[in-house]
Amino acid sequence: MQLTKQMLDQRADQVYDVLVIGGGAAGLSAGIYLQRYLLSTLIIDKGKARSFWMQELHNYLGLPPDTPGRNVLKQGKEHYLSLEGDYLNGYVEEVIDEGETFAVHVRIGRTNPTSAVFRSRYLIAASGIIDHLPKLADMQNVFDYAGHNLHVCLVCDGYEMRDQRTGVFGSSESSLEVAFPLGWFTPYIALFTNGEFEVSTEFRDRLTHHGYTLVEQPIKQFLGEHHHMTGVELADGSVIELDAGLVSMGSKYHADYLKNIDLEYQGGNLVTDKMNRTSHPRIFAVGDLKVGMNQVAIAAADGALAATQIWRDIRRREGTRRSPVTTHAA
Repeated sequence: MQLTKQMLDQRADQVYDVLVIGGGAAGLSAGIYLQRYLLSTLIIDKGKARSFWMQELHNYLGLPPDTPGRNVLKQGKEHYLSLEGDYLNGYVEEVIDEGETFAVHVRIGRTNPTSAVFRSRYLIAASGIIDHLPKLADMQNVFDYAGHNLHVCLVCDGYEMRDQRTGVFGSSESSLEVAFPLGWFTPYIALFTNGEFEVSTEFRDRLTHHGYTLVEQPIKQFLGEHHHMTGVELADGSVIELDAGLVSMGSKYHADYLKNIDLEYQGGNLVTDKMNRTSHPRIFAVGDLKVGMNQVAIAAADGALAATQIWRDIRRREGTRRSPVTTHAA
């Protein structure tokens, strides 16, 4: 059921089997499997998952290559709700480990927000990441092209940049390293620092060896129309023509709500076992939050794995189902 602020009292005393934080591909996949395992589930979603911004999913088995990510999420949410799972649009502020349960503190609504606390026995962190983008005076200029031919994922979109004049936009020398594997797809690469950092002599020599161009001037704006980026105008008014771009500036990990729980991390990612269990036995991490590949196909599989392991845990501990879901007439 889609929950609203007016319905919160109906769930005040409920302890869910699993609370899923995040309604992207990983969270929805987990929710669908959990409901099919006859477990009670609440998905809390802040909105605008990373895959929501994907204009076309060219690498997902079985889907037409022009399928937008938002269509996949819409269908996934409808599937989950059809299985009678609960779904709430809200922002998770904090998770407190109470021992047998987790208390999940949520802010609901942007204007006149309401606070609520939900409880669950297990937690799945599926809140994902959001990519940092080049910082320009007019950020709308960046948003006009991001997710179209201004890409953020080499694995997803390297094929889309094959033999194209491609700009790589980084935030540090190490972030520009992505240019070298990008060279598998295209030799026509220009790297942009936006005037924000220096690169070493050794790195410059490597770029020269590969025939890549280094552009160190600040960027004034991206050029193009109808969401198709055609180049970059620099601060001095000069223009560098491009066919595509790859942003490599790191990401913001949406997992601050776990800061008071002792978990194992590798960089910004949560470390999990093969079933996506973290170092806490009742907290699972799926999708972009965990160590691994940031792909929609992987995220969907992650959700299935985590849900299945939670069902195994509960089934082995309780032995039988607690109560029938439906009663059939004789």
